[in-house]
Amino acid sequence: ALGFSPAALAQQGLTLGSAEAFSFDGLKERARDLAARPYQAPPSPRPDVLERIDYDAHGKIRFKPEMALWADGPSPWPVTFFHLGRYFQKPARMHVLDNGQAREIVYNERYFDMPADSPAHELPQGAGFAGFRFQESRSGHPGRKGEKLDWKKNDWVAFLGASYFRAIGELYQYGLSARGLAIDPAVGGKAEEFPDFTHVWLETPKEASEHVVVYALLSGPSVAGAFRFRMHRGKGVTMEIEKALWLRRDVERLGIAPLTSMFWYSETAKATAVDWRPEVHDSDGLALWTGAGERAWRPLNNPGRTIASSFSDNAPRGFGLMQRDREIGNYLDGVFYERRPSLWVETQGARGTGPVQLMALPTDDDSHDSIVAMWVPDGPARAGASYAFKYKLHWLADEPFPSPLGRVVATRLGNGGQPGTTRPKGVRKFMVEFKGPSLETIPFGVKPEVVLSASRGAFSYVFAEAVPNDVPGHWRAQFDLTAEGNDPIEMRCFLRGGDQVLTETWLYQYLPF
Repeated sequence: ALGFSPAALAQQGLTLGSAEAFSFDGLKERARDLAARPYQAPPSPRPDVLERIDYDAHGKIRFKPEMALWADGPSPWPVTFFHLGRYFQKPARMHVLDNGQAREIVYNERYFDMPADSPAHELPQGAGFAGFRFQESRSGHPGRKGEKLDWKKNDWVAFLGASYFRAIGELYQYGLSARGLAIDPAVGGKAEEFPDFTHVWLETPKEASEHVVVYALLSGPSVAGAFRFRMHRGKGVTMEIEKALWLRRDVERLGIAPLTSMFWYSETAKATAVDWRPEVHDSDGLALWTGAGERAWRPLNNPGRTIASSFSDNAPRGFGLMQRDREIGNYLDGVFYERRPSLWVETQGARGTGPVQLMALPTDDDSHDSIVAMWVPDGPARAGASYAFKYKLHWLADEPFPSPLGRVVATRLGNGGQPGTTRPKGVRKFMVEFKGPSLETIPFGVKPEVVLSASRGAFSYVFAEAVPNDVPGHWRAQFDLTAEGNDPIEMRCFLRGGDQVLTETWLYQYLPF
C-alpha cells in the first residue's frame, strides 16, 4: 500500500490524478458504449511540436530510472514510459491500479532527461505518453537462478505505437511484434487500419508475484475493445490475453492474435549481391498445429507483390512465427538475428472454425515489417457484432509444445535436371531438409518415402537421401517441378516410412515469376 499511495508516489515525483473505481467488467462496458458512438481519434497535443521530435531528437529523450513506477516497490517489476514524438503522436493515458482504484499518471517533462534545446520542453503537462515497458526484476532473473540484471538498463516487455507490443525471448533479444488486433491487412483497394490502445491500467502486483497484469482500452474507426494481459517473466515471456471486441463498421479481414515480423531473404532465395549477409530475417517460417493434429511448416518468402495465403482449419491448436535458424554464421550481423525470439499462439477456450492467414509483402531491406500471421474467424465481421477471445502467447527460442516428428531445417532451390546433362528450361529443383529423432531410427540401407503434392505442375527425379554430414537423423527430399505460367504454386511434402509419418509437412508457395 505504501508503494501505491498517492503520498508515496508524489514523494517519488510522480503526479497522479484523482481516484476512480476500475474493473475489467466496467472496462468492457466502456468499450461497448464507445463502439456505439462515432469514432474520435485520440487528441494529439501540439502536433507542430511532435513533428519536430524526429528520430534523433526522440532518441535523446530518456525516462529517468528513479522516476519509474514502483522503482522502490512494492512490485519487483518497475515500469518506465516512452515519450511522444513524430512517429508516436497519439497519446496513451497511463494509470496505476490498486485494490479497484485507478489514478492517472500525469505526464510531466521532469520525468525525462532531455537536451536543453529539445522541442519536448514545449509540450504541456498532461500531454500523455507514447507507451510503456516493464523493466527486469530488481531481485534477479526469475528464469535463471542466481542471475541478476540491471533493471535500469534491461526491459522485458514493451508496448509502443497503435496496439503493438513485444517481448524478449529466452535469448535476451527483441525481434518480432504482436498486436492487439489487425483490421484489413493486405486487402486490395482498402487501407489497413491500426486501432490504438488509448488508455492503459497497470495493476500493482504483490512483492512476490511472478506475473504482472495490464488492462487496455482499444479504439479505432472500425472497433472498440477491452483487453487484459497477464504476463509472466520466466525462461522467456508468456502472456495470457483476454479481449472483448465490438465492431463499429464492417471489417473484411478481422485478424485475431496477429503477429508481425520482418523477412527479407534466407538460404532459399537471395538476389545476387543484394546484401553482404547470408540471411536477414526476424522469423524464417510459420509453424502450424491444426485441429486434426497435423504439424506443418511454411517457409517465409519475399514475393514481388503482396500475397495472402489461407490455411483452413477447424479449432486450430496453435500457430506461430518462428526463428528456427540459430547459427550465427548464417547471419554474421551484430544485431543478433540468431537470438530473435519465436512467438507461438496457444489457442484457449472455445476454438471456432477459421483459417490461419499469412500475408507477405515485398521488401528490399530489413527496416520494414513484411510478414503478418493471424487467425481469422469464419463468417462476416459486420458492424454491431461482438467477439470474445482468450489465447496465450509464448515468446521463446522454440515452440513450447515440440513435436517428435522430424522438422524442416532448410529449403533450397536450384535449376532442375540431373548433373552432367543439359538443364531443361522451366524446371526448378527443390532440396527440403528434415532433421529429428524420428529419422534417426531408419534402418541402414532403407530410404524414407517422399510424399508430394502440388496445386499444379508435374514432379520428377524424386528421391530421399541422408545429408552427407555425419549427423544422425538429417535427411533431405529432392525433386524437380515442371510448371507453366506465372501463378503461385502451392506444394506439400513430408517423409513417410511404411505407414508411419516421420516428419512434419512442408508447405511451400513457389512463385515462378
